[in-house]
Formats: sequence, structure tokens, C-alpha cells
Amino acid sequence: MEKSQDIRIIFVTTVSLENARQIAKILLTEKLAACCSIIQNVVSLFGWEGAINERTESLMLIKTSENKVDDVERRVSEMHSDDVPEIISVALDSGSTIYIKWLRQCIGVNE
Repeated sequence: MEKSQDIRIIFVTTVSLENARQIAKILLTEKLAACCSIIQNVVSLFGWEGAINERTESLMLIKTSENKVDDVERRVSEMHSDDVPEIISVALDSGSTIYIKWLRQCIGVNE
């Protein structure tokens, strides 16, 4: 395993699989992400405008680098159907050396 403090996983929920796919394709085309995994049928409960809401969503796991997080946030916000999209970035502690190398190559980040 390789330490990889510059790698981020960004969590984004979307109301539809189609919206998640649209966002993923743009992020990959623009080399803002190396991989976008989409998990369907995630049930979210959340407070909104004084009420508790529940909906089924798609959860995106966007793999990128620290220096691309702001650009990912901007592009997701532009394409997302929610007024307040969930966009959460967490640092990756470590990952397999070959995967980290591949990820950095995909998004044009030098080691």
C-alpha cells in the first residue's frame, strides 16, 4: 500500500442514476476524475425546510486528487439537480501502489 494524502474520494448523492451518469461522464472527459463509481438505491433521510424527507438516491464515489477538488465541486454544482447538492471530500490514507499510479496518470497529476 502507498500513502496517498493527495488523493481524495468525493461523495455525491443524486436523485437519479441518469444525473449521476451525466456528471460522471463530464468529470471523466474533463480529466477531473479517474473513476466515478455509482451505487444505486441508497436511501437518504434528511432535514429540509423544516421537515424530515426520505428519498432513494444514487451515491457517487468520485476518485480524484486534492488539487482538482474545487473544480469537481464547481462542475458537480453546475450539473446537479438539487439546490444544495451533497459534495463531501475525504482524504485517502493509502491505496494499492498500482491503483494510485493509475489514478494519477488518468487525471494528469505527477507523483
